[in-house]
Amino acid sequence: MLGCLIKGGMSSTPRQPTFAHSQSAEAVLAESAGDAAFATTLAKGLVVLEAFKAAAPQLGNMELSARTGIPRPTVARLTHTLAELGYLRYDPDLAKYRLGARALLMVHPLLAGMQFRQQARPLMQDLAASVRGTVSIGLLEGTATIYVETARSGDVGPHFPDIGMPIPVVATAMGRAAVAILPSAQSALLEQRIKTDNPDLWAIHREKYRAGIRACAERGFCTCFGEYMTSIHAVGAPLFHAGDLKQTFSINCGIPAYRLQPGQLEAEIGPRIRALAASIRSLVNEADPVIEPRDDEVAT
Repeated sequence: MLGCLIKGGMSSTPRQPTFAHSQSAEAVLAESAGDAAFATTLAKGLVVLEAFKAAAPQLGNMELSARTGIPRPTVARLTHTLAELGYLRYDPDLAKYRLGARALLMVHPLLAGMQFRQQARPLMQDLAASVRGTVSIGLLEGTATIYVETARSGDVGPHFPDIGMPIPVVATAMGRAAVAILPSAQSALLEQRIKTDNPDLWAIHREKYRAGIRACAERGFCTCFGEYMTSIHAVGAPLFHAGDLKQTFSINCGIPAYRLQPGQLEAEIGPRIRALAASIRSLVNEADPVIEPRDDEVAT
C-alpha cells in the first residue's frame, strides 16, 4: 500500500512492489536515505500514522518518538500537522493523539474496489452460522494478511476478527493459504523476509508454515490448531489472485476448539471452506488459483 514510497533512483515513477516486498513506511524510510526523489517528510508522517495500533490507540509525542525512532521535535511537528488535517485527534487531558476519522477516507476507496466482498458475504454468513464460528477473507500484504471481510455467528468465543486487522502469515491458516498462491520465487523471497523480520516466530512455525502451503496444493486447504490463538482452530483456503487489483486473497474459518470433535476440522470444515472458496470464485468469475511446487530448501 505504500509502494509509491519505495525508492526508484531519480525517477519520478514509483517502482511497483511485489506481493512479498510490501514494507512498512518505517522500513522504506530506512532504506531510502540516499534517494533524492524520496519525500522524506511524507514518509515520516506515514511512519507516525502506522505507529498507532489496536493495542496502542493513544500515543503521546514521546511514545511516538520511541516507537518510530524519529526525534521528538520532528514528531511534534508531524503530529500537529496531521491533527490539523484531521488524520489525528488530540486529547488535551491525556496529552496524547489517536487516529482521526479522516483516516477512514483512505480506506473506503480501497475496500470499494473489492466488490466481490459484498457478493461473497451471504455465503460466508451461511457457513459461519452453520459451524458457529467465523468466516473471513484476507488480503496478503507483506508478511501479514489483512482482514477485508468477515462474517460470524452469534457466539464465537474470544476471537473477533475485524476489517483492517492484520495477522501473521507464518502462524495462521489464512496466511499460509494466501502465500500458497504466490509464484515460487515470490514465496522464497517472503520466507527470507519473515526470517529477517521475526526469526523467533519463523523458528517456531517454519515446518507447519511449509506444511500448510503443501496442504493447499494437495487438498485445497490447510489447518491451524491454535498456533495463532490457542483457543481457536482454523482452516484456510486460497481464494484468488485478482489481476486487475494485483492483490492476493484467501479465506478462512475459525471455530472455538471446544466445539470441534476430533478430526472434524480436516474431515468436514476443511472441505467446506475449500468448496466455499470455489463458490465465491464462480460467483465473481475468477479462475482457480495455480499453486506452484515449492522447494523447501530455499530458505532453510
